[in-house]
Amino acid sequence: MAYFTKQEAREAARSRQIKSNYSSFETILNENIRTKISQINFDIFLSHSSQDAELVLGVVSILENLGYSVYVDWINDKQLSRENINKQTAKTLQNRMQQSKSLLYLATSNSSNSKWMPWELGYFDGLKPDRIAILPILDSSNSNFNGQEYLGIYPVVNKTNHTNGTPDIFVFDGSTRWSTLKRFSSGSPSWSNF
Repeated sequence: MAYFTKQEAREAARSRQIKSNYSSFETILNENIRTKISQINFDIFLSHSSQDAELVLGVVSILENLGYSVYVDWINDKQLSRENINKQTAKTLQNRMQQSKSLLYLATSNSSNSKWMPWELGYFDGLKPDRIAILPILDSSNSNFNGQEYLGIYPVVNKTNHTNGTPDIFVFDGSTRWSTLKRFSSGSPSWSNF
């Protein structure tokens, strides 16, 4: 099994930056607003730290290239202000979580400093249990993932091959069950046992 790496996410972000001819990752993400603002349903709600703009862009790019629709608050709801967080901010995020089939928690070195990520995780868990997975972004694909202890109750996303050798993205729930990300993000996870 292998995890996604920071380098992989950064390369995807830079590739998208070159294709888009934009100077900053935030500009590229913000340019997606016009096409995504009217979107009502999402495969994935991406819970992330605002300090990880480049990694977020890379992960969004990777997931969208695989056919997933991804919600990111400051892309889809530009009106949300990180300087003026209020009840309406929370209500907007709650509505967007209701419109999302699954939640991926982007675990980076910055995520432990986020005040909103644990709130999003808890709200989504109460709303749609069994549809949350942790997506670690590590320095090396074979690194050990040791996130905050409460993250250990959720399945983890990583890359590996099917028994026939075809690569895919999987969600592993400890050592007893697994699902493909495609099945997991469909809104009705279908788990297989080892």
